[in-house]
Amino acid sequence: MNTGNIGFMLICSALVFFMTPGLSLFYGGLVRRKNVINTMFAATFTIGTGIVMWMLFGYSLSFGEDHGGIIGGLEWLGLNGVSLTEPYTEGRSIPNMVFCIFQMMFAVITPALITGAVAGRMKFRSLFLFLVFWTLIVYYPMAHMVWGTGGFLKEIGSIDFAGGNVVHITSGISALLLCILLGKRCDLGESKYRMHNIPMIATGAFILLFGWFGFNAGSALSADGLAVHAFITTAVSSAAGMLSWMLCDKAVNHKPTFVGACTGLVAGLVGITPGAGYVPVWAALIIGLTTSPVCFMMISVIKEKFGYDDALDAFGCHGVGGIWGGICTGIFAQTAINPDARWNGLLFGDVQLFGVQILSIVISIAVAIAGTLICYGLTKLITRDLRVEKREERLGLDRTQHDESAYPSFNGLD
Repeated sequence: MNTGNIGFMLICSALVFFMTPGLSLFYGGLVRRKNVINTMFAATFTIGTGIVMWMLFGYSLSFGEDHGGIIGGLEWLGLNGVSLTEPYTEGRSIPNMVFCIFQMMFAVITPALITGAVAGRMKFRSLFLFLVFWTLIVYYPMAHMVWGTGGFLKEIGSIDFAGGNVVHITSGISALLLCILLGKRCDLGESKYRMHNIPMIATGAFILLFGWFGFNAGSALSADGLAVHAFITTAVSSAAGMLSWMLCDKAVNHKPTFVGACTGLVAGLVGITPGAGYVPVWAALIIGLTTSPVCFMMISVIKEKFGYDDALDAFGCHGVGGIWGGICTGIFAQTAINPDARWNGLLFGDVQLFGVQILSIVISIAVAIAGTLICYGLTKLITRDLRVEKREERLGLDRTQHDESAYPSFNGLD
């Protein structure tokens, strides 16, 4: 085992872990004062559920012995038998346990992304149960299909370097369906919505950027040239995403906004995630420049036209950005950069990879839709009603769900 690679992967794991508190700050700043605690809590309790479930059975189901290309086995329950000296797959220079730790952090943040779509109106206990079910029914099978040995999507040649399908598409599609099933906030359109803390949003976005370097560069699974390549493509795409969102803001709203720049930064990160270790650096610039306008259009035009209430745009940013990033990976990927890709992208004359990428996106969407419906039904059987009452919603979920206040000295109207 290579101690340098082990140290690198442990640092990357810590960076990915830090993204969940960053997401909590990002989402917390976007909501009203009365829902800050509930929103931040919802985006961070997955630290508890994600790690405990991963230790008990999640890692085994995600990366254990293949069963039908869909799910792993039960040989690593409680992490028994997960080696501290042998790698998960041949040719890797990090122990199985280090790989397990790195992947555990992905399992923590992915369900947390969904919470932004239903902010301000879902019972905490219902959300808690839903995300536990979702992690088991959607996330573990998708992780196995895309990254696990023998996984169906991996076997057909689909590539997803750091989680376009597994993390962003599945959580984004589930967020969209859940917010539709739950219904709109009771005062949506009746009163002007004001995000309560822009510096908090920016702090969260910059923490996400900081952690994303571990997210993408760490997915090389060693401190080598591929990790360096993923690092630079991540930086370029995020920067381009920020700039292109600022241009969209200027063109549509006549003024660039700090919140828009932070959102564009995140959109650029989402867009490059599936292809960070496969596409050239110049393609990362194109991906960042194009992902933000696609997400901007979805958030500012399409959402308003169809009238669904994706409160913090979990689908508009992560779902749409993940889909666009997966498509771009099928266009720009090169086997010379990463031989894990069986074919070059569409731009370089091959069509196989592009077709497989489209198929994998469709399958990921189907799994997310079916899994969300199952999780919603199971949660409703247990909690009966997933929404808080209108009176509770108007008072705010901080008071009604937790008996806490983010700003106890604030007495103004919200």
